[in-house]
Amino acid sequence: MTNCLHFFLLLFPLTFTLYPFTFKSNAAEFKEIQQRGYLLVAVKDNLPPLGFRDRQGKLRGLEIELAQKLAADLLGNPAAVKFIPVANRDRLNAVIEDKVDLALAQVTATDSRSRLVSFSPPYYMDGAAIIAKKATAESLNDVAKKTVAVLKGSSTIPTIKYLLPQVQLLGVDSYQQAHALLESGIAAAFTADASVLSGWVREYPQYEILPTLLSAEPLAVVMPKGLQYNSLRQQVNAAIARYTTAGWLRQRAEFWGLPVDKLRK
Repeated sequence: MTNCLHFFLLLFPLTFTLYPFTFKSNAAEFKEIQQRGYLLVAVKDNLPPLGFRDRQGKLRGLEIELAQKLAADLLGNPAAVKFIPVANRDRLNAVIEDKVDLALAQVTATDSRSRLVSFSPPYYMDGAAIIAKKATAESLNDVAKKTVAVLKGSSTIPTIKYLLPQVQLLGVDSYQQAHALLESGIAAAFTADASVLSGWVREYPQYEILPTLLSAEPLAVVMPKGLQYNSLRQQVNAAIARYTTAGWLRQRAEFWGLPVDKLRK
C-alpha cells in the first residue's frame, strides 16, 4: 500500500505538469458567428505587405484582403469582419482564449502549434530569402562567400549555414540596423522571411529579393480545435482551397509583391 501511494505521489506532479497543454478554446461556433453577423479576426497592423496601416490609418495587405474575402463567402459581406491587431506572442492565444474567431497574422503552421490550434490549408508559402541591392547579386552563389546580415537568434541561421557554408553571417538587432549595414557596404545582403523582405522592397525599391527561397514555411489561417468548430473549419478550408485553385491567392500575392515561386498552384 505504501509503495502504491508513493507511486501515485510521484505521478501526480507529472499529471499536473501536462495539464496546461489540454485546455480548449471557447471561440464562437459558426452558427453563433452567423447570428452575430461578423467575423473577429486577429491580424498584424505593422507587417507590410501582409497586414499594415496605410497613411490614412486603414488596414491593408494580403491577409486583410483574405479576411474580407472569407467574410464575403461565409457571411455574404466583405465588410462583415472586425480586425483585432495583435503582437506576435498573442497570435495563437487570441484564438485559444476566445478573443477572436480566426487569426490571419503571419502564422506558420507547425506540428507543435497544431497541438493547440487547427490550421487551414496554406494561403501563402513563405520562407527564408535573401535581399541585396540591384545589380550586386543575381543568385545565391553571388553572396555565398560574402557577409550577410541576419537577425540575432533567427531560425534562418542554421538554414543559411547549411545551404551556404562559406557565408559570413553578421548578427543584427533590427531591420534598421541591417539596412544601415547594407547602405554602408559592410554587409552585401540580408536574410529574413520573404514576406517581410517584400515589404522592404516596396519601401526601398533599389533592393531586390534573390529568386531562390532558402526554406518553405506554410502560412495558414489559425482556427480553434474541437468538434464543435468543425463547420467553421470546413467553411474556411473549402474557401482557401477554392482561392488556391482559382488562382486568386497567387494573383493577390503578386499584387502585393510577394515571391510566388513556392506558392502552390
